[in-house]
Amino acid sequence: MAVTETVTGDVSSADVVQALRSALRGAVDDSTRRRAEYSTDASNYRVVPQVVAFPQDTDDVLAALEVTRSLGVPLTARGGGTSVAGNAVGTGVVLDFSRHVNRILDIDPEAQTARIEPGVVMASLQKAAAPHGLRFGPDPSTQARATLGGMIGNNACGPRAVAYGRTADNVLALDVVDGTGRRFEARSGAGALDVVPGLDALVRGNLDILRTELGRFGRQVSGYSLEHLLPEKGTDLAKALVGTEGTVATLLGATVRLVPVAAAPVLVVLGYPDMPAAADAVPALLAHAPLAIEGMDSRLVDVVRRVRGAAAVPPLPAGGGWLMVEVGGDSLDEALDRARALAADAGTAAVGLFPPGPEAAAMWRIREDGAGLGGRTPSGEQAWPGFEDSAVPPERLGAYLRELEALMASHEVDGLAYGHFGDGCVHLRLDIPLERSGNPLRAFMTDAATLVASHGGSLSGEHGDGRARSELLPVMYSAKAIDLFGAFKDLLDPRDLLNPGVLVHPNPLDADLRRPWARPLLSDGHGFSFTHDAGDLTTALHRCVGVGKCRADSTATGGFMCPSYLATKDEKDSTRGRARVLQEMANGTLVSGGWASPEVHDSLDLCLSCKACSSDCPAGVDMAQYKSEVLHRTYRGKVRPVSHYALGWLPRWARLITRVPGLAALTNAALGVRPVARAVLAGGGMDTRRQMVTFARRPFRSWVRAEGRDTVTLTRNVRGSERHEDQLLGRNEVEAVADDQFLGRPGKGTGGRKPQVVLWTDSFSDTLSPSVAQAAVAVLVDAGYEVLVPQDDACCGLTWISTGQLDGARKQLTHLLGVLGPFAVNGIPIVGLEPSCTAVLRSDLRDLLPDDPRAVAVARETRTLAELLTAPAPIGPGDRWQVPDLSEVTAVVQPHCHHHSVMTWTADRRLLTDAGAQFSALAGCCGLAGNFGMEKGHYDVSVAVAENALLPALRDAAPGDVYLADGFSCRTQADHLAGVHGVHLAELLASHLRARA
Repeated sequence: MAVTETVTGDVSSADVVQALRSALRGAVDDSTRRRAEYSTDASNYRVVPQVVAFPQDTDDVLAALEVTRSLGVPLTARGGGTSVAGNAVGTGVVLDFSRHVNRILDIDPEAQTARIEPGVVMASLQKAAAPHGLRFGPDPSTQARATLGGMIGNNACGPRAVAYGRTADNVLALDVVDGTGRRFEARSGAGALDVVPGLDALVRGNLDILRTELGRFGRQVSGYSLEHLLPEKGTDLAKALVGTEGTVATLLGATVRLVPVAAAPVLVVLGYPDMPAAADAVPALLAHAPLAIEGMDSRLVDVVRRVRGAAAVPPLPAGGGWLMVEVGGDSLDEALDRARALAADAGTAAVGLFPPGPEAAAMWRIREDGAGLGGRTPSGEQAWPGFEDSAVPPERLGAYLRELEALMASHEVDGLAYGHFGDGCVHLRLDIPLERSGNPLRAFMTDAATLVASHGGSLSGEHGDGRARSELLPVMYSAKAIDLFGAFKDLLDPRDLLNPGVLVHPNPLDADLRRPWARPLLSDGHGFSFTHDAGDLTTALHRCVGVGKCRADSTATGGFMCPSYLATKDEKDSTRGRARVLQEMANGTLVSGGWASPEVHDSLDLCLSCKACSSDCPAGVDMAQYKSEVLHRTYRGKVRPVSHYALGWLPRWARLITRVPGLAALTNAALGVRPVARAVLAGGGMDTRRQMVTFARRPFRSWVRAEGRDTVTLTRNVRGSERHEDQLLGRNEVEAVADDQFLGRPGKGTGGRKPQVVLWTDSFSDTLSPSVAQAAVAVLVDAGYEVLVPQDDACCGLTWISTGQLDGARKQLTHLLGVLGPFAVNGIPIVGLEPSCTAVLRSDLRDLLPDDPRAVAVARETRTLAELLTAPAPIGPGDRWQVPDLSEVTAVVQPHCHHHSVMTWTADRRLLTDAGAQFSALAGCCGLAGNFGMEKGHYDVSVAVAENALLPALRDAAPGDVYLADGFSCRTQADHLAGVHGVHLAELLASHLRARA
């Protein structure tokens, strides 16, 4: 909706919006939802802009600057929005360069340079330069979504700045417009300062300050880096403008230096008793000219193991803190020799060498996710930035860390340290209690600034000062230096319109904090419990700290997040954008309509509920869960959208249709008439371009009763354990059976009986795709199991969850626990076939029914088919079974999103590899995502998501290639959009059992 607040003087927001829309070809958006999305970056701060503009090109940028100057309106330039210090938020106009002003204009391999626009994502430049054997040297961990404009604004560095320098050291020229409207190219050399009248005199009048207080060590990023203006530094205005955080000029383009790619980098991991001890070793290692020296707290790795499993972390040397040191060479042998020489000087016997490969890549992924992983302390408390970027000369780092740990203890705060130890830079998020006030932040920051200054350090080593640290610059600099910064600002932006409140005339560091103003949104007892976030959705929402990994295309490394953003490239459709709108709902002043706010539902509309963010987001944001809770709170006790009844109750309709003899055939025939199908689709709130599902003429349980009794045990109870049932199903405790009748494990008392496994046939496998369950029976019997199939239906409530009908979901799950609980508490493995349903039992079940101990047992015992078949004996078949030979199979594999995010696809990959199959596993969602792709209004995005990976892969597949997809949705999407029939893993294995026989 439009706003009419006054921006400055007599100029209203409406005036600004009208002027911008008249001047720009790009979008100008003053809607409440859009302003909410851009109200924060990756910092602690909430500053709501009046309008967000998306310039189409440089001409649009110039037009926007002219409008803001003429109206006297503040302007903040923004790239990827990953600034951690509040550098990319502002009260006036926010100009987003990332959407359109993002071209790589030229790469000159001979000169080893590139010309870029500000919105170019750093990883895009690396990809474009790679064919020439070149790269941009600095590489912050956010490189997959951070823009070059933002890196130039903050003077970003990254791990390999040890070898290649800061962004400033790699900038040759900048095309900028200052606050007065002057456009000039900033360069170095004689006459470079003439483009800014008065600048040469300012330099000549302050040579003492420039030579003694600035540029004392490499990571002194705080303040303006005016030492570059010195004649002995090359009189380099371009480098001096790097790190000015958009406060004196707006970047239009840049010429940057490229460096050769290291031929064969080897990673050396060194273990030390603690982080200060690791830091003490740094000076000796620098003598070996490494490419990177990164420090990492062992507790950060413990977080990875806990969240992603032990397999996510390669074997590491012993230690409480590690150094990750990368060395290069012209060949792998040379790099290994250099690595061994470095290790000999490391002062530790705890050494691990990782040549290029998956283990080294896994370590770098852990390091890249540090900002998100460090967002929670080991005790689970939320940790915040603010003092996340301090730096000291490397030779002071060990002593500094010891004193910093003592300071943290005195303030009773904790955090997980990591960072660029080779440059003396420490990243550290702290569990400062911001829920009620900014006073604890101010108290700690003030003391910490004094500490870092006492070591000759810098408040910021690469993130810039922003709103978090600018107020504290006088602790680090003399009054004369602070005045010099102000004089420099006055020469270029005398009206203080460019990113005001940052660096010069700073806002208080505890002003505009986001978290203290967010109201609790406690569990209502009918939906999700949010036990992992103290029962408060607001706490869960603030897991999102804005690192923006959801804006990156991580499919090349197996990532699935975020399919809607990859399809639309709109912040609205990113996990972060949705989290920001929900955080504003918790605040209640901008998004003021509560659960039913149109901004909230607009933001969530294109969320596919794929749950990829729950695993791929390093902060553990689970937007699918948040969306479900919002829908639950919005519609509980009210009439819902018709699709909630049509699709949300699909298992109910499917059971009804398949239980009545002949009704499935009649229904399928009717829906096979296209006008009838379109009418049903339209009436059910679905897109008429879709096709209806086909109902099984004979559901799986009917097949079992008619034909499967020779291979399947149809059972209501756990045989031999009825006498334990009351004890086992008590709601206050669950006890294991401790006698010889313990089932599901071969051994004493079983009399050599086959190990038992429960084949749980979810609603999809029972009524829509029974051939999958039949194939699973064949595989499990061949693997030597006694297959138990419960007589009663046991729906997981997935479709109720995805449509926010959480009362219904809890009812379905409570019934399911009555069916599966007795098996689970007796330790009998439960095999799920539909990945999304299996994921419910492994994740949402415990959050929806947190007080039922059976939920813990069922979650523990539930496995995918591949997990069971690859598990060690006695759970898995072990040596008694050999996987069928699939060496003649070539497959395109679409892992289900929930499979990836909750169970991981590791076991499936191992099984297929052991079977000899040749396969290509896709990364990313298929686009149907259950009810999402069926619903009216979602078809186009559903197809666009499918075009990210699935449809191109199917088009490129050779005749005879198999499309392997365990998810019913994934098979349906391929059928609807490409006419390709998919098979489940169980079907693939079963078909080759027959070949083996």
